[in-house]
Amino acid sequence: MVDEDRKAGTADKIKGTVKEQVGKLTGDEEKQAEGNAQKNKGKVQNKVGEAKDKVRDKL
Repeated sequence: MVDEDRKAGTADKIKGTVKEQVGKLTGDEEKQAEGNAQKNKGKVQNKVGEAKDKVRDKL
């Protein structure tokens, strides 16, 4: 069973990557920074979900 944080984290990583690339292509530094932040948020969410999964598996 996959934790919801992992699903949300993956979605944020994908959205952030796309937003970051659009920012790069258009020269929009603000959009690029937003995308990078969202991508990093997704990475953190994913790690939280992994930790929850490990705890759940141990129990």
